[in-house]
Amino acid sequence: MRELVLIHGRSQQHKDTAALKREWIAALVDGLEKSHLALPILESAIHFPYYGDTLIDLVNGLPPEQVADIIVKGDNANDEERAFTLAVVREIGQQAGLTDAQIAAIAGDAVIQKGPLNWGWVRAILGAIDRHVPLGSGASIALATNDVSQYLRNPGIRDRIEEGVRKAIAKTPTVVVAHPVGSVVAYNLLRREGTGNGWQVPLFVTVGCPLAVTAIRKALTPNKHPECVVDWFNAMDDRDIVALYALDASHGWGINPAIDNKTDVKNPTPNRHGISGYLSDSVVAQRIYEALIV
Repeated sequence: MRELVLIHGRSQQHKDTAALKREWIAALVDGLEKSHLALPILESAIHFPYYGDTLIDLVNGLPPEQVADIIVKGDNANDEERAFTLAVVREIGQQAGLTDAQIAAIAGDAVIQKGPLNWGWVRAILGAIDRHVPLGSGASIALATNDVSQYLRNPGIRDRIEEGVRKAIAKTPTVVVAHPVGSVVAYNLLRREGTGNGWQVPLFVTVGCPLAVTAIRKALTPNKHPECVVDWFNAMDDRDIVALYALDASHGWGINPAIDNKTDVKNPTPNRHGISGYLSDSVVAQRIYEALIV
């Protein structure tokens, strides 16, 4: 029997791991029922490596608005972290259609005179997202960007997160499903250690995935199809401000074999990004089902 590993994103801190696993499974079952299918494996064959408390420890449990302010001020960031955060936030702002006038209205004359590389522009873009982008959240974007930055650049954080994920993937054929920050973790780990660990991944599913954001993609170069993965399926709602782009050649993911992208998910969660809205999509659920029954 094949196994299934579910790798979560952020905002899962201080939650009951078993309850979170049940939420993911319930959403997947909902998606399967839309095609008159049932979960084809036992719940004991589904693994949910939890690292939510590791992420929240990065910001000491402060409210999101305070955390976002600390992050974008960059008081404790080095130049590399500042550049990464600025690049991600500016690209999201551009793709969200924010105008210079909208950003400048929040930035103020002092920031404008210092130029767009000034750290104040980060706060201004996040503020403009809050005001002008439907379902956008500057605080959430700042937090997600910081999580990815810390995972990629902080060996201690990376090791703590990867340890649980590594243990969850067996040497039997395993389908891996990953959501935002989890997709960065899963891709990096599968690419780097999959072959050496003898992992067999018939299907790698990413949903709400930020891997095509330029700064994130460049931080993971050279981009390639993990050797242990047979097929890679990526699903996104084009209103999901975290996902931003499809994983295709036009966005730096012209890899072989090509990633199969589904870009028309209609995620019903309030921010179009929630995991329940992805797993309950009938096509996403059916792809997972088909990979589990072969």
